[in-house]
Amino acid sequence: MISDDIDEVNSQIKSARLPPLGALRCFEAAARLESFSRAGDSLHLTHGAISRAVRSLEDDLGVALFERRARRVFLTDAGRRLHAATAEAFALIAAAANHVRRQGQPQPLRLSCEPTLLIRWLIPRLPGFTAAYPGVALQLVAGGGPVSFSAGLDLALRRNDHGPLPGTVSHFLFDETIGPVCAPARQADFFGADGLPTPTAPLLHTATRPDAWATWAQRQGVPVPKGPPQIFEHFYLSLQAASAGLGIAIGPRRLVTDDLATGLLVAPAGFLPDGSHYHLLSPRPITPAIPEAAVLAWLRDLV
Repeated sequence: MISDDIDEVNSQIKSARLPPLGALRCFEAAARLESFSRAGDSLHLTHGAISRAVRSLEDDLGVALFERRARRVFLTDAGRRLHAATAEAFALIAAAANHVRRQGQPQPLRLSCEPTLLIRWLIPRLPGFTAAYPGVALQLVAGGGPVSFSAGLDLALRRNDHGPLPGTVSHFLFDETIGPVCAPARQADFFGADGLPTPTAPLLHTATRPDAWATWAQRQGVPVPKGPPQIFEHFYLSLQAASAGLGIAIGPRRLVTDDLATGLLVAPAGFLPDGSHYHLLSPRPITPAIPEAAVLAWLRDLV
Protein backbone atom coordinates (compact mmCIF):
# COMPACT_ATOMS: atom_id res chain seq x y z
CA MET A 1 0.00 0.00 0.00
CA ILE A 2 1.22 3.54 -0.85
CA SER A 3 1.06 6.07 1.93
CA ASP A 4 -0.56 9.48 1.27
CA ASP A 5 1.37 11.35 3.94
CA ILE A 6 2.56 13.99 1.47
CA ASP A 7 5.47 16.11 2.70
CA GLU A 8 5.55 14.38 6.11
CA VAL A 9 8.73 12.81 7.42
CA ASN A 10 9.59 9.64 5.46
CA SER A 11 6.72 10.34 3.05
CA GLN A 12 6.84 8.25 -0.11
CA ILE A 13 5.22 11.07 -2.15
CA LYS A 14 7.16 14.30 -2.28
CA SER A 15 5.80 17.48 -3.84
CA ALA A 16 7.91 18.97 -6.62
CA ARG A 17 10.33 21.66 -5.46
CA LEU A 18 9.48 25.03 -6.95
CA PRO A 19 12.24 27.29 -8.26
CA PRO A 20 12.67 30.57 -6.34
CA LEU A 21 9.57 32.68 -6.97
CA GLY A 22 11.56 35.91 -7.14
CA ALA A 23 13.70 34.48 -9.94
CA LEU A 24 10.58 33.27 -11.75
CA ARG A 25 9.13 36.78 -11.53
CA CYS A 26 12.27 38.26 -13.07
CA PHE A 27 12.30 35.57 -15.77
CA GLU A 28 8.64 36.14 -16.68
CA ALA A 29 9.18 39.89 -17.10
CA ALA A 30 12.34 39.38 -19.18
CA ALA A 31 10.60 36.81 -21.40
CA ARG A 32 7.50 38.98 -21.87
CA LEU A 33 9.46 42.16 -22.65
CA GLU A 34 12.32 40.38 -24.48
CA SER A 35 14.80 42.53 -22.61
CA PHE A 36 16.59 42.36 -19.26
CA SER A 37 16.76 46.16 -19.13
CA ARG A 38 13.02 46.66 -19.71
CA ALA A 39 12.28 43.87 -17.24
CA GLY A 40 14.40 45.68 -14.67
CA ASP A 41 12.53 48.93 -15.31
CA SER A 42 9.16 47.22 -14.91
CA LEU A 43 10.19 45.59 -11.62
CA HIS A 44 12.27 48.54 -10.35
CA LEU A 45 15.45 46.45 -10.47
CA THR A 46 18.75 46.83 -12.29
CA HIS A 47 19.69 45.00 -15.47
CA GLY A 48 22.28 43.12 -13.42
CA ALA A 49 19.74 41.98 -10.85
CA ILE A 50 17.51 40.55 -13.59
CA SER A 51 20.48 38.86 -15.24
CA ARG A 52 21.61 37.27 -11.96
CA ALA A 53 18.09 36.08 -11.15
CA VAL A 54 17.72 34.46 -14.57
CA ARG A 55 21.15 32.87 -14.29
CA SER A 56 20.29 31.43 -10.86
CA LEU A 57 17.07 30.05 -12.30
CA GLU A 58 18.95 28.43 -15.19
CA ASP A 59 21.42 26.92 -12.69
CA ASP A 60 18.54 25.62 -10.57
CA LEU A 61 16.80 24.04 -13.57
CA GLY A 62 19.96 22.89 -15.30
CA VAL A 63 18.95 24.30 -18.69
CA ALA A 64 19.41 27.54 -20.64
CA LEU A 65 16.27 29.66 -20.84
CA PHE A 66 17.61 32.42 -23.09
CA GLU A 67 20.00 32.70 -25.99
CA ARG A 68 22.07 35.85 -25.58
CA ARG A 69 23.07 37.37 -28.91
CA ALA A 70 24.27 40.88 -29.83
CA ARG A 71 22.89 42.54 -26.68
CA ARG A 72 19.49 40.85 -27.21
CA VAL A 73 17.91 37.82 -25.59
CA PHE A 74 15.78 35.12 -27.22
CA LEU A 75 13.86 32.36 -25.49
CA THR A 76 15.01 28.79 -25.97
CA ASP A 77 12.45 26.01 -26.35
CA ALA A 78 12.71 25.37 -22.61
CA GLY A 79 12.33 29.10 -21.96
CA ARG A 80 9.18 29.32 -24.09
CA ARG A 81 7.63 26.41 -22.21
CA LEU A 82 8.47 27.90 -18.83
CA HIS A 83 7.22 31.35 -19.89
CA ALA A 84 3.85 29.95 -20.96
CA ALA A 85 3.47 28.39 -17.52
CA THR A 86 4.73 31.36 -15.49
CA ALA A 87 2.66 33.91 -17.44
CA GLU A 88 -0.48 31.89 -16.84
CA ALA A 89 0.36 31.27 -13.19
CA PHE A 90 1.11 34.92 -12.39
CA ALA A 91 -2.04 36.03 -14.23
CA LEU A 92 -4.13 33.60 -12.18
CA ILE A 93 -2.47 34.71 -8.93
CA ALA A 94 -3.02 38.38 -9.82
CA ALA A 95 -6.68 37.76 -10.68
CA ALA A 96 -7.24 35.84 -7.44
CA ALA A 97 -5.46 38.52 -5.39
CA ASN A 98 -7.54 41.28 -7.00
CA HIS A 99 -10.71 39.31 -6.26
CA VAL A 100 -9.70 38.89 -2.62
CA ARG A 101 -8.88 42.61 -2.34
CA ARG A 102 -12.29 43.53 -3.70
CA GLN A 103 -13.91 41.28 -1.12
CA GLY A 104 -12.04 43.06 1.66
CA GLN A 105 -12.89 46.57 0.48
CA PRO A 106 -14.35 48.19 -2.63
CA GLN A 107 -11.74 48.44 -5.36
CA PRO A 108 -12.17 49.98 -8.82
CA LEU A 109 -11.73 47.84 -11.89
CA ARG A 110 -8.50 48.90 -13.62
CA LEU A 111 -8.91 49.01 -17.41
CA SER A 112 -5.79 49.57 -19.53
CA CYS A 113 -6.29 51.17 -22.93
CA GLU A 114 -4.02 52.47 -25.70
CA PRO A 115 -3.49 56.20 -25.01
CA THR A 116 -4.97 57.67 -28.22
CA LEU A 117 -8.06 55.46 -28.08
CA LEU A 118 -8.38 56.30 -24.39
CA ILE A 119 -8.20 60.07 -24.93
CA ARG A 120 -10.20 60.40 -28.13
CA TRP A 121 -12.88 57.72 -27.72
CA LEU A 122 -13.14 56.06 -24.31
CA ILE A 123 -12.91 58.96 -21.85
CA PRO A 124 -15.58 61.08 -23.61
CA ARG A 125 -17.97 58.14 -23.20
CA LEU A 126 -17.12 57.34 -19.59
CA PRO A 127 -20.07 59.32 -18.14
CA GLY A 128 -22.36 56.88 -19.94
CA PHE A 129 -20.77 53.98 -18.08
CA THR A 130 -21.13 55.73 -14.73
CA ALA A 131 -24.79 56.42 -15.43
CA ALA A 132 -25.52 52.88 -16.61
CA TYR A 133 -23.54 51.07 -13.90
CA PRO A 134 -23.36 53.33 -10.81
CA GLY A 135 -22.28 50.45 -8.59
CA VAL A 136 -19.12 49.65 -10.59
CA ALA A 137 -16.07 51.90 -10.15
CA LEU A 138 -13.81 52.00 -13.21
CA GLN A 139 -10.24 53.31 -13.25
CA LEU A 140 -8.69 53.95 -16.67
CA VAL A 141 -4.97 53.36 -17.22
CA ALA A 142 -3.04 54.43 -20.33
CA GLY A 143 -0.98 51.57 -21.73
CA GLY A 144 -0.16 49.65 -24.88
CA GLY A 145 1.59 46.53 -26.08
CA PRO A 146 1.49 43.10 -24.44
CA VAL A 147 -0.60 42.95 -21.26
CA SER A 148 0.54 41.61 -17.89
CA PHE A 149 -2.32 41.19 -15.44
CA SER A 150 0.23 40.59 -12.67
CA ALA A 151 0.73 44.39 -12.69
CA GLY A 152 -2.64 44.95 -10.99
CA LEU A 153 -4.78 45.35 -14.10
CA ASP A 154 -8.22 43.75 -14.34
CA LEU A 155 -8.96 44.36 -18.02
CA ALA A 156 -7.18 45.65 -21.13
CA LEU A 157 -8.49 47.06 -24.40
CA ARG A 158 -6.06 46.19 -27.19
CA ARG A 159 -5.76 45.87 -30.95
CA ASN A 160 -4.71 42.37 -32.00
CA ASP A 161 -1.24 43.36 -33.20
CA HIS A 162 0.12 41.64 -30.08
CA GLY A 163 -0.76 38.01 -29.43
CA PRO A 164 -2.45 37.40 -26.04
CA LEU A 165 -0.32 35.87 -23.32
CA PRO A 166 -1.12 32.35 -22.15
CA GLY A 167 -3.99 32.38 -19.68
CA THR A 168 -5.50 35.57 -21.16
CA VAL A 169 -9.15 35.47 -22.26
CA SER A 170 -10.03 37.55 -25.35
CA HIS A 171 -13.47 39.08 -26.00
CA PHE A 172 -13.99 40.49 -29.51
CA LEU A 173 -15.27 44.09 -29.66
CA PHE A 174 -14.97 45.57 -33.16
CA ASP A 175 -13.09 45.59 -36.46
CA GLU A 176 -10.66 48.44 -37.05
CA THR A 177 -11.60 50.66 -39.99
CA ILE A 178 -9.41 53.42 -41.38
CA GLY A 179 -9.65 56.27 -43.88
CA PRO A 180 -7.89 59.50 -44.93
CA VAL A 181 -9.05 62.61 -43.07
CA CYS A 182 -8.29 66.32 -43.28
CA ALA A 183 -9.60 69.71 -42.21
CA PRO A 184 -12.81 70.70 -44.06
CA ALA A 185 -11.22 73.92 -45.30
CA ARG A 186 -8.48 71.92 -47.07
CA GLN A 187 -10.66 69.24 -48.66
CA ALA A 188 -10.70 70.96 -52.05
CA ASP A 189 -6.89 71.33 -51.92
CA PHE A 190 -6.10 67.78 -50.79
CA PHE A 191 -8.81 65.61 -52.39
CA GLY A 192 -9.95 65.19 -55.99
CA ALA A 193 -13.51 64.90 -57.26
CA ASP A 194 -13.26 61.10 -56.83
CA GLY A 195 -12.78 61.54 -53.08
CA LEU A 196 -9.17 60.30 -53.19
CA PRO A 197 -6.01 62.24 -52.21
CA THR A 198 -4.42 64.33 -54.94
CA PRO A 199 -0.83 63.50 -56.00
CA THR A 200 0.58 66.59 -54.27
CA ALA A 201 -1.39 66.43 -51.00
CA PRO A 202 0.89 66.31 -47.92
CA LEU A 203 0.65 62.94 -46.18
CA LEU A 204 0.80 62.74 -42.39
CA HIS A 205 2.28 59.48 -41.09
CA THR A 206 2.52 58.02 -37.58
CA ALA A 207 5.47 56.06 -36.23
CA THR A 208 3.22 53.72 -34.25
CA ARG A 209 1.58 52.43 -37.45
CA PRO A 210 4.09 53.11 -40.24
CA ASP A 211 2.19 50.93 -42.76
CA ALA A 212 -1.16 52.70 -42.31
CA TRP A 213 -1.08 54.50 -45.67
CA ALA A 214 0.06 51.38 -47.53
CA THR A 215 -2.65 49.31 -45.86
CA TRP A 216 -5.33 51.84 -46.78
CA ALA A 217 -4.14 52.03 -50.39
CA GLN A 218 -4.14 48.26 -50.72
CA ARG A 219 -7.66 48.01 -49.28
CA GLN A 220 -8.84 50.88 -51.47
CA GLY A 221 -7.26 49.32 -54.56
CA VAL A 222 -5.19 52.37 -55.48
CA PRO A 223 -1.43 53.11 -55.56
CA VAL A 224 0.12 54.45 -52.38
CA PRO A 225 -0.11 58.28 -52.55
CA LYS A 226 3.21 59.99 -53.24
CA GLY A 227 2.58 63.36 -51.58
CA PRO A 228 5.29 64.91 -49.38
CA PRO A 229 5.40 63.01 -46.06
CA GLN A 230 5.59 64.21 -42.50
CA ILE A 231 5.98 61.72 -39.64
CA PHE A 232 4.51 62.08 -36.14
CA GLU A 233 5.17 59.87 -33.13
CA HIS A 234 1.53 59.11 -32.28
CA PHE A 235 -1.85 59.07 -33.98
CA TYR A 236 -3.22 61.90 -31.87
CA LEU A 237 -0.40 64.15 -33.12
CA SER A 238 -1.00 63.33 -36.79
CA LEU A 239 -4.76 63.82 -36.32
CA GLN A 240 -4.15 67.16 -34.61
CA ALA A 241 -1.95 68.17 -37.53
CA ALA A 242 -4.69 67.13 -39.97
CA SER A 243 -7.30 69.22 -38.15
CA ALA A 244 -4.87 72.17 -38.30
CA GLY A 245 -4.80 71.87 -42.10
CA LEU A 246 -1.24 70.55 -42.47
CA GLY A 247 -2.17 67.55 -44.61
CA ILE A 248 -4.07 64.25 -44.76
CA ALA A 249 -3.80 61.68 -41.98
CA ILE A 250 -4.98 58.09 -41.88
CA GLY A 251 -7.66 58.10 -39.21
CA PRO A 252 -8.94 54.99 -37.44
CA ARG A 253 -12.69 55.57 -37.38
CA ARG A 254 -13.18 55.52 -33.61
CA LEU A 255 -10.31 57.95 -33.10
CA VAL A 256 -11.95 60.53 -35.36
CA THR A 257 -15.67 59.85 -34.89
CA ASP A 258 -16.18 62.85 -32.57
CA ASP A 259 -14.15 65.18 -34.84
CA LEU A 260 -16.26 64.09 -37.81
CA ALA A 261 -19.45 64.71 -35.84
CA THR A 262 -18.37 68.24 -34.87
CA GLY A 263 -17.00 69.11 -38.32
CA LEU A 264 -13.39 69.38 -37.22
CA LEU A 265 -12.39 66.71 -39.76
CA VAL A 266 -13.86 65.24 -42.93
CA ALA A 267 -13.34 61.79 -44.50
CA PRO A 268 -14.14 62.12 -48.23
CA ALA A 269 -13.12 58.53 -49.06
CA GLY A 270 -14.95 56.94 -46.12
CA PHE A 271 -13.50 54.05 -44.09
CA LEU A 272 -12.34 50.53 -44.90
CA PRO A 273 -11.51 47.59 -42.60
CA ASP A 274 -7.73 47.20 -42.28
CA GLY A 275 -7.87 43.55 -41.15
CA SER A 276 -7.18 44.18 -37.47
CA HIS A 277 -9.57 43.97 -34.53
CA TYR A 278 -9.98 45.28 -31.00
CA HIS A 279 -10.56 42.95 -28.06
CA LEU A 280 -11.19 43.25 -24.35
CA LEU A 281 -8.64 41.07 -22.56
CA SER A 282 -9.11 39.58 -19.11
CA PRO A 283 -7.21 37.08 -16.97
CA ARG A 284 -10.33 34.94 -16.43
CA PRO A 285 -13.62 34.29 -18.24
CA ILE A 286 -16.16 37.09 -17.83
CA THR A 287 -19.37 35.71 -16.41
CA PRO A 288 -22.56 37.71 -15.71
CA ALA A 289 -21.97 37.61 -11.96
CA ILE A 290 -18.72 39.65 -11.88
CA PRO A 291 -18.19 43.43 -12.30
CA GLU A 292 -16.10 42.94 -15.44
CA ALA A 293 -19.31 41.90 -17.21
CA ALA A 294 -20.58 45.49 -16.90
CA VAL A 295 -17.52 46.83 -18.72
CA LEU A 296 -17.81 44.26 -21.49
CA ALA A 297 -21.53 44.96 -21.95
CA TRP A 298 -20.91 48.74 -22.01
CA LEU A 299 -18.15 48.48 -24.62
CA ARG A 300 -20.24 46.23 -26.83
CA ASP A 301 -23.14 48.68 -26.54
CA LEU A 302 -20.83 51.45 -27.74
CA VAL A 303 -19.78 49.56 -30.86
